[in-house]
Amino acid sequence: MSTVIELIEAGARRLEEAGVAFGHGTANAFDEAAWLVLWRLKLPLDNIDAVADKAVSPADAGKVAALLDERIATRKPAAYLTKEAWLQGVPFYVDERAIVPRSFIAELIADGSIDYWLGEHTQRVLDLCTGNGSLAVLAAMTYPDITVDAADLSAQALEVAAINVTRHQLDARIRLVESDGLASLPGPYDLVLCNPPYVNSASMAALPAEYRAEPELALAGGADGMDFVRQLFADAPSRMSEEAVLVLEIGNEREYFEAAFPQLEVVWLETSAGEDQVLLVTRTALLAGAGAR
Repeated sequence: MSTVIELIEAGARRLEEAGVAFGHGTANAFDEAAWLVLWRLKLPLDNIDAVADKAVSPADAGKVAALLDERIATRKPAAYLTKEAWLQGVPFYVDERAIVPRSFIAELIADGSIDYWLGEHTQRVLDLCTGNGSLAVLAAMTYPDITVDAADLSAQALEVAAINVTRHQLDARIRLVESDGLASLPGPYDLVLCNPPYVNSASMAALPAEYRAEPELALAGGADGMDFVRQLFADAPSRMSEEAVLVLEIGNEREYFEAAFPQLEVVWLETSAGEDQVLLVTRTALLAGAGAR
C-alpha cells in the first residue's frame, strides 16, 4: 500500500509532467498535489507531517488518481474540483460562477497594514467586485463594528457569495448588492476594498487554461487593464466619506496604472508578492489628481 506522502510526491510528478499551471491557492506542483491528495482522503490540509506515513488503501489511492486525472484533463483550478479555497486560514466555498479567491488585500486586512487609515469613523465598508465574498467576510470578521456591502456585476458570483456569508454567520452584517461598478451603490463608504478585473488584453490572450476556466468578466480589464479602474476613480469620491480610503489591487499592472494616473498620489502597500500589487488612495487624493489618460 502507498503512504500519503508517496501519493503526494507521485502526484506532484504527474502535475509537473503534464505542465499544469498554478496560482489559484498554490504556487507549485507539490503544494497542489498535497491539497488534492489530502482533500480526497478527507485529511486535514494544514499538517502533512502528521499524516505523511499513513497507509492508503488501493481503493482510496484510486480515488486520488482519478482526481489528479481530472485536474490534468480539465485544466480546472483545484479549487473548482474541491469546491473550496482558503484565504488567511479561512475556508470559502467556490465554484465556476466566481473567480477563485486569492487577493493580496486579504493579507493587508489580516496583518493590520491598513489600520493606520481606519478609526472610529470606519463604519461602512464596500467590497467591490466581491466575487465569492471572501474579502467582505474577512473584513467583517476582522472589524466587528463595521457593516459591509459586497457588490458584484455578476448575479451568479453573488449566489456564491451568499453561501459564504451564511456559512460564516454574517448575514446580519454583510449586504449583497448587484451593481455595475458603483452605479447601484450611493454610499457613502468609509473604506472601499476592490480587487477588480485588471488583466490587460495581451496578458488575457496568453493566460493558461486554468485562468480561462474562470469568469472572464472577473479578469479582463481592457487594452491596458485599467478600464474598470478609470470609471471607479471617476465615481468613487462621490461615494466616499471625507476620511475614506480605497484599497485597490492591480496585480502586475503597476506600469499601466502609473501611465494612466500619472498625477495621482497613492501609497503602495507591501504584500507577500512585493510592493507593486496593492495600493491605497484617499478620497482627498482622488479629488486632487485622478485625471486619467
